[in-house]
This record gives sequence, structure tokens and C-alpha cells, in this order.
Amino acid sequence: MASDNGGALAVGSSAPDFELEGMGPAGAETVSSEALKGTPYLLYFYPRASTPGCTTQACDLRDHLAELRIPGGGALKVLGVSPDGVSALEKFITKQALSFTLLSDHEHTLAEAYGVWVKKKLYGREFMGIERSSFLIDAEGRIAAFKRKVRPAQHVAWVQEALAQLG
Repeated sequence: MASDNGGALAVGSSAPDFELEGMGPAGAETVSSEALKGTPYLLYFYPRASTPGCTTQACDLRDHLAELRIPGGGALKVLGVSPDGVSALEKFITKQALSFTLLSDHEHTLAEAYGVWVKKKLYGREFMGIERSSFLIDAEGRIAAFKRKVRPAQHVAWVQEALAQLG
């Protein structure tokens, strides 16, 4: 269910390994791909906490989290990734009452591994930043589906469609 060319990453390929500090509803935590083995999860990359598009996307996920279920299984674990520091993530989670974990990829290592740290252009200025993207990882740690250039308001619908195709 890949939507775009993911470079070296493709449906069925192993998801890049990671270990990142972050903030969850219960406080600071460290999340690793190794600890997630056996658990399907959504890894979504967003440019910056507390910006309009990122807030729309995060709140929509929050509001529909209970509906995002693995076919024949439990709830989908959702992890948001941005280059923000942990303190910015804490403020974002608190202000928006988010019920999932946000991870700090301040050196954009994971973003680069997923190919979502890209050259962007805004008002004629070029800079490097996150391409809003989403990856559904299966219990074996393989990419089950992905979407590049996610539109914040359409993200949940894509996740629901991707989950339905897993069944």
C-alpha cells in the first residue's frame, strides 16, 4: 500500500532500527524498535510541534486513536517523530492532551534513515526539513504500508485504510 517511492524503503523491507528519547502521556520515556518487536505500530514524521498542520494531525490521531485497531488484535501504537526537543514535545502533549508518545529526533538520524529529511522550499528559501510521512510497521518490524507527503486532515483516513488492508 505504498503511495510513493520510498527510496530504499519499500513495503516488506525491514524498518530502520532506532532508540529515541521522547515524551508520552505519563512522562519522559525512551522507545526503541527492539522493544517494539512483536507490536505493530505507526511511526509518523511531522515537521514541528505546535504548528497548525502538526496540531491538526496530532489531534485527529488523538480523537480517533480508539478506532485505530490491528485487524484481529488490539489498539495500534502511535509514535510521532519530529526534530523538536523533549521539552517542546512535553508542552505539545500537555497543551493538546495527546494520548500517544512523541519522539525527539533532534539530529534527524531516524528521519534520514526513513528518507524523510529532505530539501524543502518555502517563500523562495530552501532548507532541510521533515517531509510529513507515515509508516505502518508490522509485528515483525517490517514496513507494511507507507505514505509520503501526508495531508494532516487526511492522515487518519489513510491509517484506517492501511490497517484494513493488513487483515
